[in-house]
Amino acid sequence: MTSSPAAPADYWSVLGLEPGADASNLKRAFRAQARRWHPDLNGNDPLAEERFKLVNEAYAVLSDPRRRQAWEAGMPADGPGRESQDPFASGFPDFEAYLEVLFGERRRPRRAAEPEWQEPEPEPEPPAENRRQASGSVTAAPPPPPPVRASSDQESLVELTPEQALQGERLELELADGTAVEVWTPPFAGDGWRLRLAGVTPGGGDHFLQLRVRTEEGLRIDGLRVLYPLELTPAEAALGCHVVVPTLRGPVKLRVPAGSSSGRLLRLRGRGQEWAEQRGDQLVEVRILVPEQLGEAEAALYKRLQELADDPDEQHR
Repeated sequence: MTSSPAAPADYWSVLGLEPGADASNLKRAFRAQARRWHPDLNGNDPLAEERFKLVNEAYAVLSDPRRRQAWEAGMPADGPGRESQDPFASGFPDFEAYLEVLFGERRRPRRAAEPEWQEPEPEPEPPAENRRQASGSVTAAPPPPPPVRASSDQESLVELTPEQALQGERLELELADGTAVEVWTPPFAGDGWRLRLAGVTPGGGDHFLQLRVRTEEGLRIDGLRVLYPLELTPAEAALGCHVVVPTLRGPVKLRVPAGSSSGRLLRLRGRGQEWAEQRGDQLVEVRILVPEQLGEAEAALYKRLQELADDPDEQHR
């Protein structure tokens, strides 16, 4: 493979790796970058196409000891006498097919086709002298067709750590009928994602994987972004306050502005997940909790607030 004229000289930086990374990290980075730049996911953007080619070129060179040694020595990575070929000259493969090769997914073997019932051929008409006898004979009924199995979808809950969700994780599942399925979760996955395994359940239904990516502190992961629900009392939300919230790298102090309503998002920059030189943010969502039961004094105060809200002019008086 010939280096693209616009390609940077350092294949390590193309994959977001430090020089000398091992094979495991090399494959993991390749999967992530290939997914990020595949033309199917970038609206056939010409820049994405060139970047996708470059990612494949970088992996092809760094994963081949001879080509890597030649490239590190400043020689052509293709080597003498080796023809340069562009694997994407005739177009890009379908992304699902590309994932099957890239991630090593094994499809569930198809069941042997069930025999179809065929209507028996009509018996030959008996001779004229025997027709009266034949007309009284009884013909056996044809066998009934095989029963139709109703398809039903199934679902499994899969828990991942933030690191597994970020890098992609290999899963081995055993379905209800004993079929073993191997699948890779996509890189940059998030909490609540639903992955579909088409046609693998008995009867041809789908199996769904519900991803759960959370920490003990209540942080929810979505790619590089981290989400955290912050519960406040009505007074704290109305007057503003300072709170301590957890992050992936320890607790931090956060100022909640006065007049914050439920659903307001407060951003902690750079407190999300890290990938190479990229770093996500953490979003803190304000949620106002009202006590289920109020004391007499609390109920009186809320009633007074309601009166002021109904008559704004009274506030000025």
